[in-house]
Amino acid sequence: MTKSTKYLLHFPLYSKTIARFVKMAPTITDKLNIAVIGLGKMGIMHACLLNVLPNVTVSALCDKSRLMRKIAERTFRDSTVTDDLEKLADLNLDAVFVLTPIPSHYSIIKEIYEKKIANNVFVEKTLSSKLAQSQELVKLADHNKSVNMVGYMKRFAVTFNHAKNLLDQHVLGELISFDAYAFSSDFADVPEGSVVSKARGGALEDLGSHVADLATWFFGDLTVSTAKIDSKVAPDSVDSAYFKVETSNALAGTFEVSWCKNGYRMPEFGLSITGNKGSLTVNDDEVALKLNQEEPKKWYRQSLGDNVGFMLGGSEYFREDETFVKAIVNKAHIDSDFENGKRVDRLLEDVRSKAYA
Repeated sequence: MTKSTKYLLHFPLYSKTIARFVKMAPTITDKLNIAVIGLGKMGIMHACLLNVLPNVTVSALCDKSRLMRKIAERTFRDSTVTDDLEKLADLNLDAVFVLTPIPSHYSIIKEIYEKKIANNVFVEKTLSSKLAQSQELVKLADHNKSVNMVGYMKRFAVTFNHAKNLLDQHVLGELISFDAYAFSSDFADVPEGSVVSKARGGALEDLGSHVADLATWFFGDLTVSTAKIDSKVAPDSVDSAYFKVETSNALAGTFEVSWCKNGYRMPEFGLSITGNKGSLTVNDDEVALKLNQEEPKKWYRQSLGDNVGFMLGGSEYFREDETFVKAIVNKAHIDSDFENGKRVDRLLEDVRSKAYA
């Protein structure tokens, strides 16, 4: 059973749980009208999370799948459900969540801006498949003066936030090197020749973009020195990647990415960082700090205040959606915006360029 199918089967259950939660939520009269485009696993999850935020109305849902539209109609009874993006233009939307496969992001976001469907846009990572497309989307977003966000949700995980705070305090002294990884078993047992992996855009975008974003967040812009991409599922699929980077101040880093690793029921992301005063490792569950001549310290996510108003899929998703909504209400800037998404896409394009040179 695929992850999307599991979410689909539990969609009505989530709805009942959410309905109980909404009754407890405070009443706010001025609600944001938000549409969700794409009802795969991520679309269902974000729609449910948005539905529990007290200042949000999920006004519309859009998907090409007739089955998913029928389920959505039963669950979101007061929402417009359609397979036609143009029908969203008349709904006076405040924002749109784009949660479709990566290769479709560019055309959908461009249409949202050009047809004035909504001014504020959230898109699940990556911003697009190509740097040139991302550059065009940044210009469109700037022209519309909108709140925009790319869903790099690891920034909202308590462990990676704690690591960022420690690095900002310069606890490791002068940084020397880092190693980053992103592994899953999503395609470990997929038969050779399957086209399923290509539909998700490749392991570099799907998994590697998360640690690429974390590394640029931690260390600034990175320059790729060498890169290798391997295909396992199909001749031209991107199933694993290994690349080396460096920064302008001589920090050296390596990345290893694969969605064909056995033993990873859930995707796992992490970094190990070395400085002249010690080392730090961080993943989704813990942060470990070893400073020279001091007792090692370790923090687990449960001890780092990992509480949210509603848990679905992971606490970072709730914080991510809440941050986007608050930014619209307060007209605030979001660090993980389209401009930052473009920086990550530039790094990934450098990897592809070096690997296929």
